[in-house]
Amino acid sequence: MNDLLFVINISIASSALMLMVLGLLLVLFIPSLQKWSKRFFTIFFSVLIIYAASSMVSWFFSVPVVDAHISKAALFMESLASSILIPLLTLYLHHCLRENVRKSPLMMITAALWFIYFLLLIIAQFTRWIYYYTPDQEYHRGPFYPLLLVPPVLSILINLVVLINKRSVLSAKQFYAFLIYLISPLLAMLLQMYIYGLSLIVLATAFAALFLFLFIVSDQVDQFIEQQKEIAKQQSRIMVLQMRPHFIYNTLMAIYSLCNQDPQKARQVTLDFTNYLRKNFNAVVSESPVPFSMELEHTCAYLAVEQAQYEDLLLVEYDTPFTVFRLPPLTLQPIAENAVKHGMNPYTGPLHITIRARHTDTGSVITVEDDGPGFDLSAESKPHVTLTNIRQRLQMMCAGNLEVIRREEGGTTVIVTIPDRSTDHASPAVG
Repeated sequence: MNDLLFVINISIASSALMLMVLGLLLVLFIPSLQKWSKRFFTIFFSVLIIYAASSMVSWFFSVPVVDAHISKAALFMESLASSILIPLLTLYLHHCLRENVRKSPLMMITAALWFIYFLLLIIAQFTRWIYYYTPDQEYHRGPFYPLLLVPPVLSILINLVVLINKRSVLSAKQFYAFLIYLISPLLAMLLQMYIYGLSLIVLATAFAALFLFLFIVSDQVDQFIEQQKEIAKQQSRIMVLQMRPHFIYNTLMAIYSLCNQDPQKARQVTLDFTNYLRKNFNAVVSESPVPFSMELEHTCAYLAVEQAQYEDLLLVEYDTPFTVFRLPPLTLQPIAENAVKHGMNPYTGPLHITIRARHTDTGSVITVEDDGPGFDLSAESKPHVTLTNIRQRLQMMCAGNLEVIRREEGGTTVIVTIPDRSTDHASPAVG
């Protein structure tokens, strides 16, 4: 083998190996990287390290004095590791697109193409059809060598088509990160078919992988900054929504009236009102999810104050055996407040409100149900502003969701769902 070509290929493989080790170290030591991305890139760069190391071993031992089996085994590992990278990329693309991998035609096609490639690679170990080594350790391509490149090239092209079609779902940085990663190895692979003996694809893949990682990290940093800005806006909106002078005035007047009529009840209402205000102020400044038990106490304090004013016209039932999860502050209380404000009508009889908390296979579910007249789900009214605010904070802070349903028999049901990742060991149920 040409000595210059040997040196160039060893240099390429060692450079790629160092780049991949650098990539893995960055993954391990960047604290702000999302957990899913951290796990993915740890596996991704580990496979790339095996790929680059196998390439270096393959070239280093490709000399006549060494047993051909070492070089052949290293080439097999190099080819196998490189083939795994495309399915991994497809998996990450689905993650960014927020699509179900198990039901994805793209994932099934990519997996099928990888399996075909793997079969061809196995065939190559026992025949001279695809590639082979001569007794003096010379590597040669067989007559069907191009067949080995068909599955990965097709896989890259299919992923490229899906990427372009779904680019509107991705951020600009995500799109260009995937684009660079798909095009760079593809061009190197096509060049390598005509430039015999030069390992361009190893270096191209290493650079493309590093660019992919850096673009993704940069995009996640941008998303984090935007999320913090949005949370700050949401907190400002919360403060505005919670400034309700009429409620405070009415409560104080109710306490004033009770001082002569029922002093003991006046003391209890004062205690509930104080507890409500304290938790309200704490919730406004909170920047992270709180235990459900705290939010439930806050809601209980609010409803107790309202019950003191409306007496038998407001009936509340709590069914909350499960409380070991977290949710954004001021989630349950504003929903209960909406139910009171838009469901209370002294002329139609008492308002019944039921608050439930359950755990399901996928996470925690909170249900607030009332039998009032409800409100127009299509109207741009204050209930919508409040519920939209809660829905946005649920999505940002817990990946949760809020659904509003009009009950056939009258009233409204609000359902809050929070994935299991938000569960923790909070305190016992309240109410």
